Amino acid sequence: MTAFAAIASKRGALADMDKAAIDIAKALARFLELTIFELRGEWRRLHRMPPPMRLSRDLLVRGITYKLQERGYGGLSTATARKLEQAGANSLSRGSATPAPPISLRPGTRLVREWRGVTHMVLIHADGIEWRGQRYRSLSVVARKITGARWSGPRFFGLRQRPLDSTSTARPGHGQG
Repeated sequence: MTAFAAIASKRGALADMDKAAIDIAKALARFLELTIFELRGEWRRLHRMPPPMRLSRDLLVRGITYKLQERGYGGLSTATARKLEQAGANSLSRGSATPAPPISLRPGTRLVREWRGVTHMVLIHADGIEWRGQRYRSLSVVARKITGARWSGPRFFGLRQRPLDSTSTARPGHGQG
């Protein structure tokens, strides 16, 4: 290949990339005007599967745009995909991504927690949580009412321990309150 042919080939590739970028930009502008239902349809068309449940409008647009870019410019290299697979497998084997087991409390269970000098008791019912004669849908709602802040209800009532990491100074039994 001559130097001229190589330069012409590069220019052609750049022109194709510019055209792809313009096409993707036009598509993105069009997506911003679509309803969420139309975006879900576009997701199905491009991904050949339904979008994950409760995916926000912003994430739908991002996933659709990524797929268009992938088609226009190519996806991840095999080596990069392999590294991501290995990273995911390594984190699972270390146990860092294991979800906490679900908490199951039987109706009639009483939970007690002292918060800023006041003792709070909740009673578990089959259809919710009772605190101070009122019914609530979850322990987290009760914890928020008590503290005025967003708390994990199970953690607030001592059913789950805070995960310890290298930066944490918390010790079991020495939580806030």
